[in-house]
Amino acid sequence: MTRTLIIGTGRMAYQLGYSMVQAGMEVVGVAGRTSSKVADLARFLERPVIDLKAPLPEVDLVLIVVSDDAIAGIAASLPSMDAVVAHTAGAKDLDVLSPHKRRGVLWPIQSLSHGAPVELRDVPLAVDGSDPGSLDLLLSVARNLSSSVVQLPPEKRQIVHLAAVLTSNFPVQLLREAQGLLRENKLPPQLLMPLWRSTATKVAAIGPDQAMTGPARRGDRATVNRHLELLPEGSELQRIYALLSDRIMQTYGQDKPTVE
Repeated sequence: MTRTLIIGTGRMAYQLGYSMVQAGMEVVGVAGRTSSKVADLARFLERPVIDLKAPLPEVDLVLIVVSDDAIAGIAASLPSMDAVVAHTAGAKDLDVLSPHKRRGVLWPIQSLSHGAPVELRDVPLAVDGSDPGSLDLLLSVARNLSSSVVQLPPEKRQIVHLAAVLTSNFPVQLLREAQGLLRENKLPPQLLMPLWRSTATKVAAIGPDQAMTGPARRGDRATVNRHLELLPEGSELQRIYALLSDRIMQTYGQDKPTVE
């Protein structure tokens, strides 16, 4: 059984730690830079706190679960070891884990927010390794956590990460803008939530091509123009609306005004 040390105290650390414990994997302990947060995670997982300044326990995998910019510093601070040292960042390559010889990546392709951990069984896990042994170990760990495991080299992983941002982060920002528009006009922002939920369900069921609706999809330029007039002239949101509407019209061959 793979003995794992988790370094980090954020949402990803909670998620992976919880999933590993639930899967019966051997998490030997947790470590991090903020003692109170490490103690909270240790209590949640019912695992010991590991002091990174003391000799580390014997492990097979050190999982660095911190922000992208902090990975290199944490990796450089660790002593030389035989264990695989891996991070969980989709946009970072293996070099960020230097000078460790055995390096890897274990990246859930999933947006993780505050709250109860999600079930990882159907969440794709992307894996990479610096050598066959490291890759095999991480594949084994990933397959214990998820039924959907894919090996992705750095260049492919970065493309998937970009696509994930387009899929997840940008629509959430647009929802935030839309709810703000309703608030400014003294309308309840929750009016949009049934639409948000049903849209996601529909896209998952039939795909974005069939799920796309709205004035730009129909080529209803008069409605698009009216929407643009309702937004502040020259605002970022107006430009975003115009750009996305143009893109939708081009995609569906509606680049000319609809003839009534």
